[in-house]
Amino acid sequence: MKITKSQLLRLCFTYPKDRIDDDVRFFNEWADRFGINTPLRIAHFWAQLAHESVGFTHVEENLNYSADALLRTFPKHFTKEQAKAYANKPVMIASRVYGNRLGNGSEDTKEGYVYRGRGYIQVTGKSNYKLYQNSGYCSGNILNYPDLLTKAPGRLKSAMWFWYSRGCNKLADNDDVKGVTKKINGGTNGLANRMYYWRKAKRIFLE
Repeated sequence: MKITKSQLLRLCFTYPKDRIDDDVRFFNEWADRFGINTPLRIAHFWAQLAHESVGFTHVEENLNYSADALLRTFPKHFTKEQAKAYANKPVMIASRVYGNRLGNGSEDTKEGYVYRGRGYIQVTGKSNYKLYQNSGYCSGNILNYPDLLTKAPGRLKSAMWFWYSRGCNKLADNDDVKGVTKKINGGTNGLANRMYYWRKAKRIFLE
């Protein structure tokens, strides 16, 4: 099953004009290889991407948090005084939050920021970058040039690989929005918005 530009614009009118043509072409070329090739799988895939990327307007993680937002989002990582010191400093925030996690080095190495979330399903952490780098699907050296995941084809291809490698096709076959969300998010963050896009995508791709 091929998708069209008009279908993606119906899903998200905010889809950037300078990305959509490349993304449609690339998805249609690789959908069979990643098994995202039935109406239901396609609907679930694009619904999740729409949420993760804020309507396809974001291809990397926004880590510009205020002090209050840091305390709400990462309560285990910051005291009130630390939150004030780190507020609105994305490099410092990512280095602390992702330091010594996901294959990253300590906060001092700043690898938490170097390997922050990128792509439409945000691949995050050095260990996940390595997994994708070694998967046989990665185009280019993302360990040395991580911003490749913000460009074509990396922004979409990495999402297709993540989806496929986490077994999301089977969950989509069962129409399990919550199950797919847990595979992508690690929890059910943003579930209501994901379900909004899922209902919309089903009308578009299953009509």
